[in-house]
Amino acid sequence: MSARRSAVIVFGGAGFIGTHLLERLAHTGRYGRVISYDIRAAKAPVAGVEYVTGDVREPISLDGDLSGAEIYNLAAIHTTPGHEDWEYFWTNVLGASHVCDFASRIGTTFLLFTASISVYGPSEEPVDEGTPPAPVSAYGRSKFQAEGIHRSWVENGSDRQLVIVRPAVIFGPGEGGNFTKLASLLARKRFVYPGRRETIKSCGYVEELVDSMEFARDLNRRTFTYNFSYPERTTSEHICNAFVRAAGFAAPRWVVPLPLMLAAAFGFEILGKLGLRTSINRERVLKLARSTNVLPTALVEAGYRYRTDVESALRDWGQKTGGTYR
Repeated sequence: MSARRSAVIVFGGAGFIGTHLLERLAHTGRYGRVISYDIRAAKAPVAGVEYVTGDVREPISLDGDLSGAEIYNLAAIHTTPGHEDWEYFWTNVLGASHVCDFASRIGTTFLLFTASISVYGPSEEPVDEGTPPAPVSAYGRSKFQAEGIHRSWVENGSDRQLVIVRPAVIFGPGEGGNFTKLASLLARKRFVYPGRRETIKSCGYVEELVDSMEFARDLNRRTFTYNFSYPERTTSEHICNAFVRAAGFAAPRWVVPLPLMLAAAFGFEILGKLGLRTSINRERVLKLARSTNVLPTALVEAGYRYRTDVESALRDWGQKTGGTYR
């Protein structure tokens, strides 16, 4: 049994993934203190967690003796589109520098960083950890640069351990994002496939992601970089049909040609310039129609065993939220 650590700090702990991770870390009993450091207030505070308001874009300071504290760096801005290009670098790259500087000051020996599958760029062909990164968005480029900063940290100490996880689309209780919106559209029979049914959308359940983080930590490798998604290829139709079986929604029937959807999105962009703000634009439509075909090769080869698939994860989520998928 490993010795009890003084503390664990989750940068970006107030968010969706951070909340699930904090629940797990607090439950392990490994730590004397469990700390969340985030610019936002937590929507669902976890019992036993110390919540500190702070901005990773500024040098980090925390009270108390945190010598050797483990660190999970989830802090980022990630909504795309949604920010100016420079904002992604300001938070994601500068934040990585400040977290790694802080880790060096307190003698951290374990650090986990959540990157993104955006470092690969969109791809119809399958990509895994052996595929050279080719980010096309400011978000993807900023995350890839942040990976380099964390790798520099681990190289500057012989006793340091670094895990880099590149998650695909993550869903589950508290998400409020793509899958929650999809569930709402399916429940109201308003979902149509953008361009085709076969778009590959790599994804994973948030509780399975946290399981994989614990697994990666316990490998005790000096560095371990892995993609996180289900190993099966999940298409838009596969995900919708899993929702149909798990929640009883009606199956969507219609495929709307992509040019027609882009033309409609352009109309909403014009309305936006006239003062009617909407979240619909051509970039979002194209994002829906592009595949993210990511394989979790490193995780599977390391021996990780998934305990859910898309359908069983959706059933679990529905049971935990009374079918609301929020």
